[in-house]
Formats: sequence, structure tokens, C-alpha cells
Amino acid sequence: MFNTNLVYLKKIYFMKTCKKCNIEKDLNQFAKTNQRKLGVDNICRLCRNILQIEYRRKTNNIATKKYEKTKRGFLTRLYRNMVSRISGVQKAKYHLYKGKTILDKTLFYEWALNNETFHLLFNEYEKQNYDRKLAPSVDRIDSEGGYFIGNMEFVTHSENSRRGAIKKKLIYESTKEI
Repeated sequence: MFNTNLVYLKKIYFMKTCKKCNIEKDLNQFAKTNQRKLGVDNICRLCRNILQIEYRRKTNNIATKKYEKTKRGFLTRLYRNMVSRISGVQKAKYHLYKGKTILDKTLFYEWALNNETFHLLFNEYEKQNYDRKLAPSVDRIDSEGGYFIGNMEFVTHSENSRRGAIKKKLIYESTKEI
């Protein structure tokens, strides 16, 4: 009798049917929201992601592109790219970042928004109609270290690329001599 009551309770309190795919799923498969009775969305995360992908494709991702032209949006993308290098999502350069540390997102935003160089570079980037070469970029002062305060500075994208090319050339030349 206890087991049937538990199954019944689980169905009532821990399961929900997605309005899009009509599949009954655990509540943890739904995003939290305070606008619904159970405190979760009425469409599961998987279906919501599919809807968002379709919407972005239909609108050519205009909302994201517009947001990324704000300082906060730009920093969000910048931090996400830093995380993807460290975590191996960007596989081509993972060997350069494997095992490196990264500061917390909140600390990164605080550091960046209080950084005068970031504001100067971003304002120039904005003034020059978002020329990628002028975009603010985080350079690790010591490329052997991770992303942490004291090892990061803002430079333009082109300057960061130039520095990377110089380091790559120096490494190549030092291995050539051996």
C-alpha cells in the first residue's frame, strides 16, 4: 500500500506533462518560474530550447546581436568564450587552456566594469561601428596562467592576436634550434 501511495504522490508532485511534446517528465526537466502553479514552466527544457532555436533562426538572432552590442552583453559573450576555451568546447585551442583556472563570472563582470581600459576600448569599438579589430579582448599577461585578477588586461582584438602570433613565432624558433 505504501508503494502505490508513493507512486501516486510522485505523479502528482514530481511529474508534469509538457504542453509541447505531451510527454510526462520529472519536474526537474522544466525551467523554474514563479508564474506557474507548480513553480515550473509548462514546456520542458528540451522543447523550450527547440522553440528558441527556431525563433533565433527566424529572426536572424537579432535580439542577441543587439544585446551583445551593449557593454554587459559584450562581457557576457566574452566570459562565455573564456569558459569554452577552459572547458574544451573550443577544441582547436584546448591544449593551450587545459587545466587553467578562471575567475567567477560575478568577479569577472565586477573587474571588467570597474576597468577604465575596458570602457575606453569599448567606446572606441562602438564609435568605429563595431570593427572587430578594435573589440576589447582579455589578454592573459602570463599565458601559462589562467584567467584571474592580476593576470588579465584588456587590449584590442588585433593587439591580442599580434601578441599571440609573436609568442607562437618565439616558440617555433626555440624548438627549431633544438
